[in-house]
Amino acid sequence: MISAVDTNVIVALWDADERGHLTALDLLDDAASRGGIVICGAVFGELLACPGRTEEFVNAFLDGVEIVVDWSSTEAVWRTAGSAFQKHAARRRRGRSGDPRRILTDFYIGAHALENGYSLLTLDDGIYRAAFPKLRIISV
Repeated sequence: MISAVDTNVIVALWDADERGHLTALDLLDDAASRGGIVICGAVFGELLACPGRTEEFVNAFLDGVEIVVDWSSTEAVWRTAGSAFQKHAARRRRGRSGDPRRILTDFYIGAHALENGYSLLTLDDGIYRAAFPKLRIISV
């Protein structure tokens, strides 16, 4: 099975002092043993925003650990992401949600995994469990 990876897993992997470093390493090792690993273009963009990271660095890292970037998108991914984001925003407006404010990218990452039939590796499973109950989420 192909596993999609959330930005936070790779960021934790890059920082050996980060609390989630070993968890991220374990998640990626397990995913590699089950099949391919992919990130969507939105995750690639977020990785570029990390301090000191260049496009060359990110490309070399991804090549080295055999993570593929899926640059394509479909209408279904965007519609699923938009719908999940809409529901999240409505819950926040009603004041019934203690959820932190999120951005569309979070929902795109989940929708990308769901619509492509991938599992999602993340260190922040709360948002994805609430927004995408049918998505297979792998976290610790």
